[in-house]
Amino acid sequence: MEAKILEFKVPEPDSGPYGITFGPDGACWFTEQRGNRIGRMTVQGKYSSYPVPTPEAGVMSIVADRKGDLWFTQYKANKIGHLTPNGRLTEFEVPTRSASPFGIAVGPDQSVWFTEMSGNKIGKISIDHKIIEYTLPQENCYPSFITKGADGAMWFSENQANRIGRITPDGEIHEFPIPTANACPVGVACGSDGAVWFVEIQGNKVGRITTDGQITEYEIPTKEARPHAITPGKEGELWFTEWGRNQIGRITTSGVITEYSIPTPNAEPHGIVFGLDNAVWFAEECDQIGKLIPPNAATFD
Repeated sequence: MEAKILEFKVPEPDSGPYGITFGPDGACWFTEQRGNRIGRMTVQGKYSSYPVPTPEAGVMSIVADRKGDLWFTQYKANKIGHLTPNGRLTEFEVPTRSASPFGIAVGPDQSVWFTEMSGNKIGKISIDHKIIEYTLPQENCYPSFITKGADGAMWFSENQANRIGRITPDGEIHEFPIPTANACPVGVACGSDGAVWFVEIQGNKVGRITTDGQITEYEIPTKEARPHAITPGKEGELWFTEWGRNQIGRITTSGVITEYSIPTPNAEPHGIVFGLDNAVWFAEECDQIGKLIPPNAATFD
């Protein structure tokens, strides 16, 4: 049985889906970068949305916490957004001006961590909504995505510094250079093997870093794939978007890569998440949400 890809049109025109996550409500939630909204789509494709109060906020990455609340970055507005399941939306100003918050993830203590691309910092919102910022050692690192590691620390990509960073809950930072020059890492995710996996948008590779800093890289078969985001799957594998070649990639922990073509040409896939329905969901900037049903998967409606 081959993988099957379905695509759902976002009813609102010029929405530009970018980041995506799955909530404990069993629905997929996503940012609409151009539409300035947070979208929600059920596994059957039913759509609803919530407008962001700040105009042209530049909503980017999104994550759900264990309560079902949604947290998202506002790259242009310099804010972090918070949306409850009942639709209440609150915005928190990032203390550093023009910080350009981008990646976001929930930490082991349920604090919400985020990257500041232009601010060159890692930020944290505590459960009582206080914001703390940690400055990176080197200027112009351009921190991008962030994830919780198996070791209790947060791991993040440094796009321009060509490194993977690690920050402890109390703010201690370590950085690890990537062997491939100018790899420009972006998406990061914690794998079932306890390592952190990342994609190299310029290096055309998928990388793996152990908690002690050992890095292995795997070449993507399709040239100029420009991988963007990565997420763990159900059976130990990881899935990633190939923004440059209109594909979804799958990599095993031993480094075997399989690629699947998206039916719509030039879909521009960005964010990706493995859903509670055992399918892989991804945001297409062409105003669609994609759903990849893996071979032999038992999906749930």
